[in-house]
Amino acid sequence: MADFESIPLWPFAEARKLRDRLQAQGKGEALFETGYGPSGLPHIGTFGEVARTSWVRRAFTALTGLPSRLLAFSDDMDGLRKVPDNVPNPEVLRPHLGKPLTEVPDPFGTHDSFGRHNNARLRAFLDAFGFDYEFASSTDVYRSGAFDAALLRMAEVHEEVRQVILPTLGAERRATYSPFLPVHPVSRIVMQVPMEEVRADGTLVWTDEDGKRWETPVTGGHCKAQWKADWALRWYALGVDYEMSGKDLIDSVKLSSAICRVLGKEPPVTFTYEMFNDELGQKISKSKGNGLSIEEWLDYGPPESLAWFMFASPGSAKRLHKGVIPRAVDDWLAGTAKVADPASPAWFIHPDGAAPQPPPVSFATLLNLAGIANTDDPAKLWAYVAKYLPGATPENQPLLDKLVRHACAFWRDFIAPARAFRAPTPDEREGLARLAALLREREVEFLAMPPGPDKERALQDVVYDAGRFGPFLTKNKDGSDGVGRAWFQALYEVLLGKSEGPRFGGTVAVTGVEETVRLIEAALARD
Repeated sequence: MADFESIPLWPFAEARKLRDRLQAQGKGEALFETGYGPSGLPHIGTFGEVARTSWVRRAFTALTGLPSRLLAFSDDMDGLRKVPDNVPNPEVLRPHLGKPLTEVPDPFGTHDSFGRHNNARLRAFLDAFGFDYEFASSTDVYRSGAFDAALLRMAEVHEEVRQVILPTLGAERRATYSPFLPVHPVSRIVMQVPMEEVRADGTLVWTDEDGKRWETPVTGGHCKAQWKADWALRWYALGVDYEMSGKDLIDSVKLSSAICRVLGKEPPVTFTYEMFNDELGQKISKSKGNGLSIEEWLDYGPPESLAWFMFASPGSAKRLHKGVIPRAVDDWLAGTAKVADPASPAWFIHPDGAAPQPPPVSFATLLNLAGIANTDDPAKLWAYVAKYLPGATPENQPLLDKLVRHACAFWRDFIAPARAFRAPTPDEREGLARLAALLREREVEFLAMPPGPDKERALQDVVYDAGRFGPFLTKNKDGSDGVGRAWFQALYEVLLGKSEGPRFGGTVAVTGVEETVRLIEAALARD
């Protein structure tokens, strides 16, 4: 049996913190929460937050055996601040700016409000990945009275809550700030106005832009809390034990935690994950358009590869761009062998223990094959694969077929447009000629070898032997002759029009000696 206490992976480290919290509070069940602002559509960050929270939850279950729940909370009572630029019929939304999202018409025409439409999109998104969660609508929770006691408590300590927030505001905002946002009884706009009075019985006294004075109860969905106070209200009212959020919300976590303590409870265990950067190391932003959407990732790799990428070092900044997908796919496939090991990401990504058997051809090799065949047609790529793996078909190798299709799409959209072939230098010509000659000499031997690692290693040895001369020669640590990186870079730049790739012997194994020699001869004939 695994010793969950000593596993160093970050989900177990988080689970141990949560275990200690529950013990201190005498609780026998943990509530995990993940929040969602439904004015936009689910995105790759949504996947990452729910997946990571789910992994901590699995570690917690293994560590303690205690029950837990994961609540996906939609802040759909928030006022519509602006018209999104990615919706149809935007004119439907403009007259309703400021109203709760669940009172704004649905521009898609499929639900009774924009908030409900986006909630449905969120739930469909989470369901598509098989997440185990419960869903909560802010509108429903406020209107049901589930927050009433917490809202009355916030009214009771209104000035103390204000004092937590005021130091973070400018002078003008400090003068008018209140954690409460009443919903206008007539216009239905979520009002950001000063509170003239917050009575002990939970009555808000305020004046609208027309000078009319109103008295609004904090209960029953007649008001909502401002963002940081709302987060604290949730933690307090629902008894949230664990929540993670991005680095951009560090200050909000601190303030919400302080407000939660003012209300009378300890805030949950929180975890801050780093935001993603683009290929150049710059922060990803919607306005720059330098991000990678989840739809794009899923065009070029399986969802498990995205999970594998998300798992590693969430507290460290990582670059998220198309170039990381091939490595993530192959790392995931290699890691599935450890699906039974709780110290492996595979244990978290495949909680049912049913990880697929990796196909005998890597994703990186499939990308090379697409380049050699100069095709984005899965059928043409399968022609190579079928020669290497007699009897393999898309029907009896469904995972391999999926990878073939992903590879074709990735090659078509990213590799093919960027390819830049060059003629070989004189030294490279000699090396390529040596490689072609060595492959021809042993062609019969290689044809007789069954597919697999032994054949790939033997062909890789030939690749090394061909480059073990002149400018490509290096010394290994044991004093033996080695081959420098320049040789392998030359192979890729001259033969495939790119600067790097997987071990070339694996590509030769799938492509075949005859086709590889033909490729070399074509390169040698290039001007």
